[in-house]
Amino acid sequence: MSGSGQAIRVLLVDDHAIVRAGLRRLLSDDPDIVVAGEAGDGARALEMLGSVAVDLVLLDLAMPGMSGLEVLREARRRHPAVRALVLSMYPEEQYALQVFQAGGDGFISKGTVAEELIGAIRRVAAGGKYVTAGVAERLAEQVGAATRLRSGPALSERELQTVRLIAAGDTTGEIAAKLGLSVKTVSTFRHRVLKKLGLHSNVEIARYAQDHGLL
Repeated sequence: MSGSGQAIRVLLVDDHAIVRAGLRRLLSDDPDIVVAGEAGDGARALEMLGSVAVDLVLLDLAMPGMSGLEVLREARRRHPAVRALVLSMYPEEQYALQVFQAGGDGFISKGTVAEELIGAIRRVAAGGKYVTAGVAERLAEQVGAATRLRSGPALSERELQTVRLIAAGDTTGEIAAKLGLSVKTVSTFRHRVLKKLGLHSNVEIARYAQDHGLL
């Protein structure tokens, strides 16, 4: 339960109504957790945080409009006391570090079992951090990689996401679908990456990602 001894008040943020419905049913089985509200996009989530009493935000990473990371940063700026747990289909090893850097308190896969999700919510609401044991070592490695990257050309969040997905072998259309962007916008991010890093092809982008521990 939260530090006050009352039920943990959770705000569900996911652009898929069926996902929110499933989470609501799952959380309703726990007497110590109450779904205080739901939002289908980042702007609505931030609006609700200003009007609804919330202890913890359970947030999807990939949403149209504001990304989960953008929502995290703004929520942390406006409501520093609210805890945030990201529930995503994206691999932990690729995005957990970014989540923590953006102000998140935990990262858990959408494929996790219900008991683990409840445990993560309890831990984060109590003031702790949550990450699976299997990704802890990888996070430590990425901290070093991120430090090295900051000494080079600065990539935006979307540019960094584009680099990772290109390196993973995704096409421009697949990247656009995953990030909720247009193909034209993804092509623009790719062009900026090539220019900033002095690269000339997707093969070179993939090699750069590998060399800098971004995969």
